[in-house]
Amino acid sequence: MAAATTARPLLILKEGSTRSRGTEAQMQNIAAAKIIAEVVRSTLGPRGMDKMLVDTIGDITITNDGATILDEIEVQHPAAKLLVNMAKTQDKEVGDGTTSVVILTGELLKKAEAMLNKDIHPTIITSGYRKALEKVLGALEKIAVPVDVEDEKTLMDIAMTAMRSKGVEYYREYLAKLAVEAIKRVTEVRDGKRVADVDDVQIMKKPGKSVGETELIKGLIIDKEVVHPGMPKRIENAKIALLDAAMEVEKTEFSAEIRIRDPTQMRAFMDEETRILKQMVEKVKAAGANVVFCQKGIDDMAQFFMAKEGILAVRRVKKSDMEKLAKATGGKVVTNIDDLKPSDLGEAGLVEERRIGEDKMVFVEGCKEPKAVAILIRGGLERAVDEAERSLHDALCVVADVVKDGRIVYGGGAVEAELAKELRKYAAQLGGREQIAVEAFAEALEAIPSALAENAGLDPLDIIVALRAAHEKPDGVSMGVNVFTGKIEDMKELNVLEPAIVKKSLLSSAVEAAIMILRVDDVVVAAKPPPPKPGEKPPPEY
Repeated sequence: MAAATTARPLLILKEGSTRSRGTEAQMQNIAAAKIIAEVVRSTLGPRGMDKMLVDTIGDITITNDGATILDEIEVQHPAAKLLVNMAKTQDKEVGDGTTSVVILTGELLKKAEAMLNKDIHPTIITSGYRKALEKVLGALEKIAVPVDVEDEKTLMDIAMTAMRSKGVEYYREYLAKLAVEAIKRVTEVRDGKRVADVDDVQIMKKPGKSVGETELIKGLIIDKEVVHPGMPKRIENAKIALLDAAMEVEKTEFSAEIRIRDPTQMRAFMDEETRILKQMVEKVKAAGANVVFCQKGIDDMAQFFMAKEGILAVRRVKKSDMEKLAKATGGKVVTNIDDLKPSDLGEAGLVEERRIGEDKMVFVEGCKEPKAVAILIRGGLERAVDEAERSLHDALCVVADVVKDGRIVYGGGAVEAELAKELRKYAAQLGGREQIAVEAFAEALEAIPSALAENAGLDPLDIIVALRAAHEKPDGVSMGVNVFTGKIEDMKELNVLEPAIVKKSLLSSAVEAAIMILRVDDVVVAAKPPPPKPGEKPPPEY
């Protein structure tokens, strides 16, 4: 970039930098976002197809989960990266709707592209989209249906809807039941509100057996083995000490030299270490503990004394697992062994080391009212186990969403069709160029039922016409696309339910991303550093 007024070019950007601006920049960004939307469009719905993704080292992932696909394909374009980050945020916040949010963003930008070509300014388009969003969020509040979060059947239907498009169709009902039971166990009431944290459900994957042998553990699984071969491998009615302190003799913080002239002095020095370690074990025993989970190390001598006392011990347990153990067993994590009291101990019906495949793991089971549980996922192939994990994650998230929010909407494109109808009514009252943007938003919403129909081999145009007609009727709010029969049917009767909070998040995220991309009219890309010369080390990455 150079100033035209000077005799000599004035360099502003670093050599090798590129710049695109105005319509060119907008069209490039829109094109990138549309391509990303097209990538995931064919995966939407029960009849959606899967993607096979091969990474740089040859590992294969087969899935139709939107967030996983976008995470694995490693996009380069900045606008495309924005959509990938949006899908990840959607996955973290509500756990579902990742594919739909990308499709809707792509469709909003596609409609914006047509309006830009008609010389409608981006500011007018973004203003229209904001007004449309405000309207649809208000309409969503009205059509959302409150549900009883204690009703297990409703929660099962919600979990099964989330898993309907996944590769575990045959085990859908079984996995949905596990998801509902897990969330109900970890649900707590805080300040009069129900809270269900999906992080309190530990997911462990081990290939072997079948997905149907996936099990819920009313406790936790620690991916470690018992530290000493002389220790018991099974303890019933376990009293569990949770230690965030090393069962080792602390080393001095400063360098010191000890001169020993007599072998007896050396013996006394070692005996003192042994006495300190034995004292630690005696304190654990005195508190009444017969199982120890230690976040730090356990000295070999301490292991020997614990084995003599019949105490089962596991060392170097992850901090996150220690926190879950405290929730599951009702114990407290103690940072100083001297402070360990019987009231700090957790309880479990059984603590046992088991061999799963080639690995040994410690199972903590039979906890009373555990607020953290574990699900051990099995499957014949590693790919099947991974897909079962993604499906179960979606099911856990949507059940947790409904437990927290308590409202649902109808799936199968029913909610999108109803919101599109409300927007068209609103657009007629609005007038001006913003009316065109609001109508475009309504058409973009219909991309969801259109994609569902397309992926099922149906004619999208016929389905959209039939869907609009169904929603014009007074009781048409729950009418959606049945991709198995190819007809417009009542989703309420088919039990196709989705959390209202997922749709709310999806709409807000899609509009924010579309507006952010539309408002960009200048893209400056910095020059890439030159490749290292032969024999030279590459520059460090920060």
